[in-house]
Amino acid sequence: MMDFSQALLNKIDTIVEIWIETVRQDDGIETAKELTYKGIRDSLPIVLQAIARMLSSSEDNDIKTLVEKSLEHGTLRAKQGYDAEEMAREYRLLRWVIFSILEEDLLKGSSAEVIRACRLIDTGLDEVIARCFKTYTEERLRELEDLQKQLKLTNQELTRLVRASKENLSQLAHELKTPLTSIIGYSDLFLRQQEKNPQVKDSIPNLGHIDKVLKQGRQLLHLINDALEISRYEAGKMIVQPAITNVSEIIANVTEMVEPIARAKNIKIIGDCQEFSEPVVTDCLRLQQIVTNLMSNAIRYTESGSINIQCQMLPDRQWSISVIDTGRGIAQEKQLQIFEPYFQGADAGKQSYVPYSTGLGLAIVTRLVELLQGRIELDSKVGVGSRFTVIFPLEVQVSE
Repeated sequence: MMDFSQALLNKIDTIVEIWIETVRQDDGIETAKELTYKGIRDSLPIVLQAIARMLSSSEDNDIKTLVEKSLEHGTLRAKQGYDAEEMAREYRLLRWVIFSILEEDLLKGSSAEVIRACRLIDTGLDEVIARCFKTYTEERLRELEDLQKQLKLTNQELTRLVRASKENLSQLAHELKTPLTSIIGYSDLFLRQQEKNPQVKDSIPNLGHIDKVLKQGRQLLHLINDALEISRYEAGKMIVQPAITNVSEIIANVTEMVEPIARAKNIKIIGDCQEFSEPVVTDCLRLQQIVTNLMSNAIRYTESGSINIQCQMLPDRQWSISVIDTGRGIAQEKQLQIFEPYFQGADAGKQSYVPYSTGLGLAIVTRLVELLQGRIELDSKVGVGSRFTVIFPLEVQVSE
């Protein structure tokens, strides 16, 4: 008698490896390209072990583990930003990989054994998918409720911002209009469909509407938060909280965060800060914001090549971080303007507007650098790339 349970257990690692690689290569699952290996894998090995126990005639079915991990997986995928179609594609690929890897073993069994094994594997996967989509939908609806609350909470501060300064009001209104229109339109469509047929709330189209609302809502909040960050600085409400900071650790954390986005564009990130061990006293949160914005900006305006980040000691108890890209470069006459709020014409190509860019990133960087008592320098050449260097004191001084 062929033991398909043991065959599956023996090949779990192989299935996981091939499945993750297949998911990453699938153009229909863009979100996975921004996740780490562990983020994609999640609890898949445990789920496969539970399915293997279902195949065994000598062990009890492990439905409880299957259900628990499936529920967790649905919530996780929602938090990671997957849309419903991406998650469905993942499971279709998983089914294909499992049967592909087990094909050699299945051919050795009798017809009855093969039919039983295929039915049990399909049943297990169907159970996983059903439970996963249940919690995925619940988490998406919870996110929608949270988003609505956040938008209400930020509305008052946004109103104060607009009243306090009329400058750039028309630009801000234009940027807010597109995501806000989408949120209103898709929310209305979703609610009208719910009223007509409450039973279709878990359908792929409705989940797609929720995804669109959340995506546009996040974009709207990102724009609002960037605008408020500028406002807080200019109002003198940003407070420096200096502490001993591990610079190399901050650089490593930011690199790990943005590396999936760079990898999706075939951009290599080269770090040269591992050996930087000088004791630095600064505000680590603000320093991380500066590095994140500079690296994200470099990735956004670089189509191919590399991004190099360097740290070094300087005379007079100063140190620096440089972010060097091989991107489009910035024309000389625009190199001062790029640090102004809402300026989006830095690239040298025909397309001056970059999607999902608020035009506030470098303006925020400039203000944060000043807050940490530093300065920023730019060296850029069109068609060659740019080098942004921020220079800080080894110890930020806070007035009593």
